[in-house]
Amino acid sequence: MRTFVIAAALLALATAAAAQGYPAKPLRLIDADAAGGAPDQLGRIVAQKLAESLGQPMIVDNRPGAAGVLGADLASKAPADGYTLLLTTTSIYALLPSMKKNLPYDPVKDFVAISRIATASNVLVVNAALPVNSVAELIALAKGKPGVYNYASAGIGSPAHLAGEMLNLLAGIRITHVPYKGAAPGLLDVIAGNPHLIITSPISAAGHMNAGRVRALATTGAQRNPRLPDLPTIADTVPGYEISQTWGLAAPTGTPSAIVTRLSDETGKAIRLTDVKERVLGMGAVPAGDTPAEFQAYIDGERRRLGDVIARTGIVLAD
Repeated sequence: MRTFVIAAALLALATAAAAQGYPAKPLRLIDADAAGGAPDQLGRIVAQKLAESLGQPMIVDNRPGAAGVLGADLASKAPADGYTLLLTTTSIYALLPSMKKNLPYDPVKDFVAISRIATASNVLVVNAALPVNSVAELIALAKGKPGVYNYASAGIGSPAHLAGEMLNLLAGIRITHVPYKGAAPGLLDVIAGNPHLIITSPISAAGHMNAGRVRALATTGAQRNPRLPDLPTIADTVPGYEISQTWGLAAPTGTPSAIVTRLSDETGKAIRLTDVKERVLGMGAVPAGDTPAEFQAYIDGERRRLGDVIARTGIVLAD
C-alpha cells in the first residue's frame, strides 16, 4: 500500500513538473480533413488563438484520407506529451467505429477528450422542380413511390449517407442512396435533377438556395441552425431525428491531466472571444467550449446513439 502511495505521489509530481514547463516547443494539430474545408477553417481559428495564448506556434498538419482514419491513426500513435493534438470529428469518434471493423486506432482507448469547439447541423435541400415544400410533403411523396426517389451523399459512410439512412429509417420511407466523391458534385447533380435531394452543409448550399436552384426544407440538428433560423428541423416532423457534425480537440491517451486541463481552459477562452464566436456562427456552427469530462460524455453518448442507428441501417465500410 505504501509503495502504491509513493508511486502515485511521484507520478503526480512528474505530471505537475511537465505541465509547469509546457509548452516549450511548437505544437502540432492533426486535421484528418483536406485544407480549406469547414473542419480545417475551424481548426485554424482555434490553432491561431491557442498559439497566441500558449506562446508557441501551433502547426496545422492536414492528413486527409480514408474518411478520417489516416489522421486519427497518426495522432493515436504520437507521443502523449501534449505536443500533438487531433481535431476530432463525429466521423472519427462515432461513425467509423460502428461502420468499419478493423480500425487501426481505438476511439475509446487511444484518445482523451480536451474540449468541443463547435457543432453544426446540416440542411436538407431538394431539386427546385420537386413538388414538395416541407419534410412532411417529401415523406408523403416518397411513401407513394418507394425506391423511385434518390438522395446524394459525399460517399459511403459519410455523415450525409447516415443522415439519409436515418431519414429512411425513422420516417419509414425508401429513398435510394447515390454516393459521390464529395458533397460538391452531389449537390451539382441535385441541381441538375438527377438525385432529388441531398443533406449537406449550409455553407455549401447557401448560394444555390439563394439563387433558387435548390429548395431548403429543414435542418438536421436538435435545434434550429442559427444560420437558417426560419427553417424547421427534420425532428419537428420526424421525432428523434438528429444528426450534427461536431469538431473538438483530443490528445493521445497518457497526456498529463494538467496539460489536458490547461488546453481545455485555453480552448474555452478562445471560443468565447467575440471575433471567434462571430466567425464560427458565420460558418453556420454553434460555438461550444466545454470541459474534458463534458466533451467525453458527449462523445460517449453520440457513439452509442449513432452506433445504434448504423447497426439498424446496416451501413458498412469495407476494410
